[in-house]
Amino acid sequence: MTQHISIADLMAQSGVAFGTSGARGLVSAMTDRVCFAYTAAFLQHMADIGQFAPGTHVAIAGDLRPSSPRIMAACAAAVRHRGGVVDHCGFVPSPAVAAHGFAKGIPSLMVTGSHIPDDRNGIKFNRTDGEVLKPDEMAIRAQHVALPDLFDDEGMLRDAASAQPVVDVATPYIARYVDAFGADALRGMTLGIYEHSAVGRDILVALVTALGGTAMSLGRADRFIPVDTEAVRPKDQVLARQWAAELKLDAILSTDGDSDRPLLADENGTWMRGDVLGILCARALGIAAIATPVSCNSAVELSGLFSAVERTRIGSPFVIEAMNALVDEGQGSVCGYEANGGFLLATPVVLDGRTLGALPTRDAVLPILSVLVDAKRRGVTLSALQAQLPGRYTFSERLQNYPTAQSQALIAHLEQGEEDAILARLTAMFGDLAGAADGIDRTDGLRIHFAGGDIIHLRPSGNAPELRCYTESDSVERAVTLNGQALALVRDYSVPA
Repeated sequence: MTQHISIADLMAQSGVAFGTSGARGLVSAMTDRVCFAYTAAFLQHMADIGQFAPGTHVAIAGDLRPSSPRIMAACAAAVRHRGGVVDHCGFVPSPAVAAHGFAKGIPSLMVTGSHIPDDRNGIKFNRTDGEVLKPDEMAIRAQHVALPDLFDDEGMLRDAASAQPVVDVATPYIARYVDAFGADALRGMTLGIYEHSAVGRDILVALVTALGGTAMSLGRADRFIPVDTEAVRPKDQVLARQWAAELKLDAILSTDGDSDRPLLADENGTWMRGDVLGILCARALGIAAIATPVSCNSAVELSGLFSAVERTRIGSPFVIEAMNALVDEGQGSVCGYEANGGFLLATPVVLDGRTLGALPTRDAVLPILSVLVDAKRRGVTLSALQAQLPGRYTFSERLQNYPTAQSQALIAHLEQGEEDAILARLTAMFGDLAGAADGIDRTDGLRIHFAGGDIIHLRPSGNAPELRCYTESDSVERAVTLNGQALALVRDYSVPA
């Protein structure tokens, strides 16, 4: 019997949150029924705006979590139920399936929980012309869907569809960068590929080889490892230094689980910060205007390299909105990047006479390759390349298992009252760590500027029970130390009743 349900009600019942990053939740809560319903709601919205109709192809891919194949099958069932045709793209990076969708003018979705542990997963949706943005999110939440009688009492599909032929989206994704940079772009470089459980690990090896470099595979895992590019695990920091020293590598390349966020370590095995990687990539590409979240390194303004820098809330939808505005203003070349290293190219760029087309979704490959090629062209190491930027350094960490409601209550308490009262409260709280607070930014969370130049930025995570802390200072050591001190203070802080 057909059941009619609203997506808003399903969100409340299931506990699977839905936002502009798609749906995310515990695997146990992401039943086939829930995933089917969210996919159906997405397609109904696509139909409402003229981007889906019976017979339309919809691309589906996934990361390497154990739960991804089951969720992909549930999403495919929803596509077929709505009359669509499934492009099964297999297990490939999020930007690869998005690029396929944009090129074909079809919707696409990626089953991934990104960097979060594998007891959780998610579904990221893309329009035919770009990522789902805030207006799309609200429209999808407002949908009512009809669920057919396909599920058992546990909310799982009673009949799983047989495997379908895979549409190859990896080959054109690789060709995109080989065509842009040239077959000799990395010749003479020895590059380690930290593979772990990243879905794009084989693509990175193939790219380095196709661009003339020597690829050395490292750390391949047969279980899912939740690599967070904004909070690199101590174990991964140690491994990178050991590999760099023992193997005499020029750099180490890696990504997060769905390979839309990069990790790049220099010749010493030091992982570069994503916001510094973004600046260096934009410089290498000759970009004029940048959109980047408020949490990113202020060296982008201090460098004087760009005609415009637009600061945004944290999250690719906000970066994309700002990129679109910069394009509408007439900026010749526009990009966006995030603190996690994900790089979004809003306009085509020309590299030594070869055109690289726009890809307005978070990508890990472009910043890695651009910076490596630029270092080779300049004849310097990655550490020397980074040293060419103004000396500002960022660090980020988080309090895990810190309830969202607790994070929100903390921020609400700290920013209560007039600005003078807020600054006095922040100075009283953090003064022993950073001195007098002399400014705040509420673009996203609470970003606190101190008279001595330090920055502490507190923000509840949008997709996990975590409190993020971003710090910036004039040295790496100071940024790291300040971050740890700030998190320790916050962890033990009791918000007055």
